[in-house]
Amino acid sequence: MKKTLYLECYSGISGDMTVAALLDLGADKTALDAAVNSIKPLVSGFEVEVKRVQKSGIDACDFNVILDKAHESHDHDMGYLHGHSHEHEAEHEHSQCHDTDHHHEHIGLSEITDVLNKAALTDGARALALKIFGILADAEAKAHRKPVNEVHFHEVGAVDSIVDIMSAAVCMDSLKTKHHITDVVVSALYEGYGSVRCQHGILPVPVPATANIIEAYELPVHFMEVQGEFVTPTGAAIAAAVKTAENLPPQFRVLAQGIGAGKRSYEKASILRAMIVEEPLLQQEVMYKLESNIDDCSGEAFGYVMDRLFEAGARDVYYTPIYMKKNRPSYQLNVICREEDISKLEQIIFYETTTIGIRRMKLERTVLKREKAMKNTSFGMLAVKMCGDRVYPEYESLAAICRESGTAYQEAYNIVYAELNQ
Repeated sequence: MKKTLYLECYSGISGDMTVAALLDLGADKTALDAAVNSIKPLVSGFEVEVKRVQKSGIDACDFNVILDKAHESHDHDMGYLHGHSHEHEAEHEHSQCHDTDHHHEHIGLSEITDVLNKAALTDGARALALKIFGILADAEAKAHRKPVNEVHFHEVGAVDSIVDIMSAAVCMDSLKTKHHITDVVVSALYEGYGSVRCQHGILPVPVPATANIIEAYELPVHFMEVQGEFVTPTGAAIAAAVKTAENLPPQFRVLAQGIGAGKRSYEKASILRAMIVEEPLLQQEVMYKLESNIDDCSGEAFGYVMDRLFEAGARDVYYTPIYMKKNRPSYQLNVICREEDISKLEQIIFYETTTIGIRRMKLERTVLKREKAMKNTSFGMLAVKMCGDRVYPEYESLAAICRESGTAYQEAYNIVYAELNQ
């Protein structure tokens, strides 16, 4: 059954929130530790801590990159981020001078790529981490009107963000592999208002890099009446990189959930919730049945109209022998279809048969979830239909194999059915 990862960004999204939520959801902590330790010879000045914290009384996982004095930032200092006191201004001036002389060397995408290529990562995690940084580089390039290869990362390229992005990629990759996740859905990004202090000074929320990502990847956004930055550039880039579907299934059950804590303190709890959801085995549908009694059409005409109806989107077409008035032998044409296909299917029936009327009925039905796929069998690759926990070979695909191999159809069917459902 199809499994989807859902990121609920109703309190925004950042790199550390994402890592914490995915760890709480069950991401492989051992793989994460191995990846983090592998870059320590390349990226110095940090340690990683994972712990439990309370956010507005809610238990949450906290992923914290602890920096040494030389790499310390003010990203979680609310007074520094949003305050305007002389004390913070002086602190900012000292920090800017210190950063320029020491740890804010101009970190480019090529240096970050080199670190990620040398890290102990799976191919999937490495590709995702590089994709996230590529999205950030494009956003920064647009903000500063520079070519991507001339972009020098500041907050984005800081040690904590490198660790956050790599860690998010490791956790995402491990969850998708472990749970066979096929899609990732990201909710609307809930953002605050006002301004925030960063390397370039005081900027409006969302900051230009975040706004550029939201625009480029058409991420839905909702502005809250809460002052503060809830969506960071790193968080927006992660959302853009991992999102594969717009909406959750109409019905689903929640298999697991995790809550990640943010570091900043706002009047709205800074948490990110991640869930793994699964579509139900049974689905409820509303279909329509088109029905007409026909007593003056040839068998060939019926065969032709059946082909046309299937080509136009009919879900099923069948005929029932009946006797009409004066005991005339006839056929009842039955077409099962979706509501949006009714008009074009009725036009085909009127055009291709002699009927002068079509009855229409609304039907409710329960069906097993169905998917089409290609599977490898002892006869080679075969088109199949997966219905719930059963797999059936598609007739046309199996028939072609039988013609080529000379195997009896029923014999081949029994063999592949047993292989597909073992």
